Amino acid sequence: MFCWLRGVILGISVLVLSFAAYAQEIPREQIKGLDEQVQEIKSDVLGIAAELNQLEEKLLYPSNTQIAVFVSLVSGETFRLDSVEIYLDGKPVAHYIYTFKEFEALQKGGVQRIYTGNIRAGDHDLQVSVIGKSGEGADFRKTERFKVNKDVGPKIVEISLAAQSITLKDR
Repeated sequence: MFCWLRGVILGISVLVLSFAAYAQEIPREQIKGLDEQVQEIKSDVLGIAAELNQLEEKLLYPSNTQIAVFVSLVSGETFRLDSVEIYLDGKPVAHYIYTFKEFEALQKGGVQRIYTGNIRAGDHDLQVSVIGKSGEGADFRKTERFKVNKDVGPKIVEISLAAQSITLKDR
């Protein structure tokens, strides 16, 4: 009798364990399906966020009044850039202090958009002040003034920085 009872208990245990194993397989498949759905939703949300950012920029900076100012370094420069200040028509519009990694990116050919704003068509005064250290380690500060002519379309201005000069590329 004891053997028979042992066999019944063993059979029930195997049956319960097989049901538990089968029940665990279904949720794993469902979890994989849910994980894929979450990834799809995540990519959709990122796409919508990018579209909203573009729409916001178009609304905030219409093409007929938009100006964008970019900063780059002349290749082969040995000075260290600490900060850049931008004044448009005598008003400060941008001030940026560079970290080592940001400066390194500019040295490798990177370009930074430092300012985006709205201005009316016509001539405008753009003043650029640069603070840094020369290749020998001496502190320097350089300021240049430029005239920028804004037409009806968007205006793109690139400021190229060098230890000896600041140049403006008008696009």
